[in-house]
Amino acid sequence: MDIGLVGLGKMGGNMRERIRRAGHTVLGYDQNAELRDVDSLEALVEALPSPKVVWVMVPAGGPTHDTITALGELLDEGDVVIDGGNSRWTDDEKHAEHLGAKKIGFIDCGVSGGVWGLDNGYALMAGGSEEDIAKVQPVFDALRPEGDFGWVHAGPCGAGHFSKMVHNGIEYAVMQAYAEGYELLQAVDNVENVTEVFRSWRQGTVIRSWLLDLLVQALDEDQDLAEIRGYADDSGEGRWTVEAAIDHAVPAPAIAASLFARFASRQDDSPAMKAVAAMRNQFGGHAVHADSRSGQEKSAKPMDDHHD
Repeated sequence: MDIGLVGLGKMGGNMRERIRRAGHTVLGYDQNAELRDVDSLEALVEALPSPKVVWVMVPAGGPTHDTITALGELLDEGDVVIDGGNSRWTDDEKHAEHLGAKKIGFIDCGVSGGVWGLDNGYALMAGGSEEDIAKVQPVFDALRPEGDFGWVHAGPCGAGHFSKMVHNGIEYAVMQAYAEGYELLQAVDNVENVTEVFRSWRQGTVIRSWLLDLLVQALDEDQDLAEIRGYADDSGEGRWTVEAAIDHAVPAPAIAASLFARFASRQDDSPAMKAVAAMRNQFGGHAVHADSRSGQEKSAKPMDDHHD
């Protein structure tokens, strides 16, 4: 089949190649002239046969909204737009309503696989009507991994991105658990080769996973992770997962803690920990570590033997 693809970055570019390898025709548009096949969104739509299918892979928020709005003016009844970015699921309802008024179909599709998806395939979580899904199924089949898994029609509009949001929230928590285990193993003297411990877990253990494989690969490249600063961004989906858990009164302490750990990673000197240290010094006389700018350490004040 023929499909238009808007956004040819790390994910979109590889997706275009994987779809082409499956024998389909892909026309790609990107703001970067070196990456695109056509010079404008209008040219992309014009070149596609009807019913037209356009997959959007641009940053969530404003760029996605603007692209879908523009496509709504260019496409006709029976055409389909797929949002494969990391959009918030509540935006899907607005986009579906906007396009639906013009009788243009809309599918939201969570995509997982990163830069490895070109060869391994992408896990796809789609939301939308059965009719619209059927129109695009050949492309889903081209992108998904080989085998029985890696693809789901999760439900109506919004279900795909909601599923991907929860997927990413779980990802936050799993990575945080591995990271805390790594730090603890590094902290003791009797574990002499932390990398080999992690490598041994890749087979036979209940905690083996692709994320574990990737951590071992990173440690092989830089055993002490000396070239990486301990600063972790978040794409927003962890926050949305915690917000959804609050909205539905679902306890999600592991995911919430992993999100807050990322916030803590961005502080060179945590204000919260300064307050904790100050209170411990006040009630228990515990010594505090001085700010590096002062070069002094405040000694413990004498008081009764209280502990926290």
